[in-house]
Amino acid sequence: MSDLSAPPSPAWRGGWLNRLIARPGFQSWASRFPLTRGQARRDGAVLFDLVQGFVQSQVLMALVELDLLPRLRGGPQSAEDLARAADVPADRMQILLQAAAALGLMKRRRDGRFALARKGAALMGVPGLDAMIRHHRAFYADLADPVALLRGPERTRLSEFWPYVFGARGEIAPEVAATYSDLMAQSQRLVAEDTLRAVSLRDVEHLQDIGGGTGAFLEAAGGAYPDLSMTLFDLPQVTPAATARFAQAGMSGRVTLCPGSFRDDPLPRGADAISLIRVLYDHTDDTVAHLLRAVFDALPDGGRLIISEPMGGGRQPDRAGDVYFAFYTMAMQTGRTRSAEEIAALCKAAGFTDIRSATPARSYVTRTLTAVRPAVPGNV
Repeated sequence: MSDLSAPPSPAWRGGWLNRLIARPGFQSWASRFPLTRGQARRDGAVLFDLVQGFVQSQVLMALVELDLLPRLRGGPQSAEDLARAADVPADRMQILLQAAAALGLMKRRRDGRFALARKGAALMGVPGLDAMIRHHRAFYADLADPVALLRGPERTRLSEFWPYVFGARGEIAPEVAATYSDLMAQSQRLVAEDTLRAVSLRDVEHLQDIGGGTGAFLEAAGGAYPDLSMTLFDLPQVTPAATARFAQAGMSGRVTLCPGSFRDDPLPRGADAISLIRVLYDHTDDTVAHLLRAVFDALPDGGRLIISEPMGGGRQPDRAGDVYFAFYTMAMQTGRTRSAEEIAALCKAAGFTDIRSATPARSYVTRTLTAVRPAVPGNV
């Protein structure tokens, strides 16, 4: 076991190539030598992109908070016009717009005006993305001192932004539950799309979604499978919004709403499939193990468990799961991202078999894992 408090050893234990590359003199030589300068420049560009990553995120935050991308829907505008509309000095608006163009979110025209670029239009087309960006203010505050975050502060801004996670912190004001559920529901659409592409519900008669908020996933599942019966199990505070959602979708007769907390209440029975959509990574291993055992007990023999959430890459680290979501859950102070292998181990410990995880289409959206409750001797 290495001692992080000890001074670095004079010789690396890594490969000779890394020792060579780490020498400043080699980097200078490699940037000039014809056979290595291309790779050296590409590596340098990638490293600089990491260095300026936080600035890029803040540029994006400014664009969203000033509503600049929607202002360009009607056509190109000048920096002066956008500055007046946003109450920002024109010279500083020019800097922001140049940055947006450099990031590919806008295009600068020959006449000096700025127009919406393809990536900027796509950003507006992703459900809930602008709301996610706006709420990052709390997350960025926690990342201002990443070492302090790693050492485990008593409080974080993000945990105070979301003062509950599925009943983890006692009584919840209705307006807090509404804020949380609305943000989750907006971003849930992409998760639902990718989950339903990866997991077929063709043989499922009754799906129960645990911690399903206002029912965004069940609405998508019910739309894809018109004969599917459904149960939503979540805290009482989200029931009114879920009732309204299913009524508007014409699904009220197909959905049973069961208010409760999986921490304290037994799970309803009768479903032959249970889904946990972005639930596990909000909780500790002990809580997850308790929940998986409860799901196992609630399912019939042959019943299916469906898990969908961002996951770490394990032996093959993943940029979304092991960077963004890992630090996000760290700042939330309630859970952590796990690799598919770690989740599979927890499922196996709960009694599940036939555990499978498909290659995700978009790991930054979600990854799925399915498992089956085997036949238990003595069950009828």
